[in-house]
Amino acid sequence: MQTLAPRYHPSQFLRLLYLGLLCCIFPIGIFISLALSHVFTLGLPRYDFILILCLGLQVYMVSSKLESPRELLVICVFHVLGLALELYKTGAGSWAYPEFAYFKVGGAIGTVPLYSGFMYASVASFICQAWRRFDLKVRGWPRGEIITLLGLGIYLNFFTHHFLPDFRWLLMGAVGLLLWRSSVRLSVGSQDYRIPITLSFVVMGLCIWGAENITTYLGAWQYPDQQQGWKPVGTGKISSWFLLFIVSFMVVAGLKKLEAKERGRLEGF
Repeated sequence: MQTLAPRYHPSQFLRLLYLGLLCCIFPIGIFISLALSHVFTLGLPRYDFILILCLGLQVYMVSSKLESPRELLVICVFHVLGLALELYKTGAGSWAYPEFAYFKVGGAIGTVPLYSGFMYASVASFICQAWRRFDLKVRGWPRGEIITLLGLGIYLNFFTHHFLPDFRWLLMGAVGLLLWRSSVRLSVGSQDYRIPITLSFVVMGLCIWGAENITTYLGAWQYPDQQQGWKPVGTGKISSWFLLFIVSFMVVAGLKKLEAKERGRLEGF
């Protein structure tokens, strides 16, 4: 297995950047939708206008075969998981969607526009695209029941930390213990690179936190300290995105493992 240092060439970095941008079609589409919503909305409430653009983007992804029907199913799962989390968090006052929209769901526990689920789905879309474009292979992935329990614990902690102790640091420690021997291999052109999987999670957590600063600046949602004007999102959110990305990766990995099993080539998925 080749490493990044011995045969590094600037063209490899450019190819990596190009493929990475292709993997971000859905997230970039959301950024564009948010930006356009400040210019015109075709007479619709801004949140509903964003929803229509996101639905159009999703139709394009499937019709152009950039996403398979199974991947679409996984992305729909993230819509549900994301909306459930959004409803709870807005009800708890963690953040808000203050603008009017026809397509809002919720009530006493919180109110969120339907487009918010696409922001979670875009993370799953990125992972699906990266798996295909970089021909990802996972080594040392724990047994299904163990990783499932960890993922469930991480997801539930987003809810329970409002009335129980926050176990995120224990969960991050569990991630380190379970995945310390795990790695992910990605192919860029004719070269393969392998990195520790936990390092990739940290990098993605940082990237999503950066994206969160952009989306809140564009008015995707609003934290309490942003009500009087936009402020950078605190670095404490990086750990949240680190854990949420792990949950996203686990779900997509489950799909890829199933597909590998059907092909009879389970090792490395």
